Amino acid sequence: MPLDRFPFLVPDLRDIIEILLVAFVIYRLLLFLAGTRALQILLGLLSLVLLYFVAVIFKLNMITTLLGLIFTYGAFAAVVVFQPELRQALARLGTSRAIRFLTNTDKHVVADEIADAVSRLARNGTGAIIAVEGEVSLNDYLETGTEMQANVSADLLATIFTPYSPLHDGAVIVRGNQIIAAGCVLPLTQFPVTDKSLGTRHRAALGLSEETDAAVIVVSEETSKISIATRGLLRRGVTADQVGDALAGGGRQTLALSDASGKASPA
Repeated sequence: MPLDRFPFLVPDLRDIIEILLVAFVIYRLLLFLAGTRALQILLGLLSLVLLYFVAVIFKLNMITTLLGLIFTYGAFAAVVVFQPELRQALARLGTSRAIRFLTNTDKHVVADEIADAVSRLARNGTGAIIAVEGEVSLNDYLETGTEMQANVSADLLATIFTPYSPLHDGAVIVRGNQIIAAGCVLPLTQFPVTDKSLGTRHRAALGLSEETDAAVIVVSEETSKISIATRGLLRRGVTADQVGDALAGGGRQTLALSDASGKASPA
């Protein structure tokens, strides 16, 4: 059957651009909602919409009427019931990369503060693990520690990891220019680690970097060496300056990656 009888089946350049834009918006929305209760709420609403169409098809008038009332007044109820989630979503939007770019948040300052902190911790032989959030939300791990809102500073990070402090035995999570939690428990890597010198912090750094796009910096308490894990690979024996460069985005291609078995891999 010739396609000229169905011109809508032959998209032009404008249609392709619109499809790509809509797909990108949906992807960014799902990425924004990932790891939050808002995603569960969205799935629940989609289930109700699907049930509504099924009721219409099979002419289930009572269910159709009840769902119609829910859709009519549900928006007002959702604003009241889910006010905390909406407030959290707006807060996350305000700390997204796009908004931070528009507000000229200088990530180089944050990178320098973290680099200064790990340098101090390494000199003192103090163990530490710092997770810097990327595009994937780390909200799931906030509940395992103590939530906080504080500007990233070398002094504060060094204080948190001071031995015997209440929050030293766990990970600090950084979002943008804020420390949003401390004392958090991160998932350990599920892959076999051949290097027995890697402790729990290194395994947790690998585990989180395997599940998210976060950059996780580790200071070894035993060796005072600094490591950074990204994309399931661990760079070991890096300097504080290299950490700052990597976090600022300028050094990802200059550092050699090595996994737990000691194999080199390109950044």
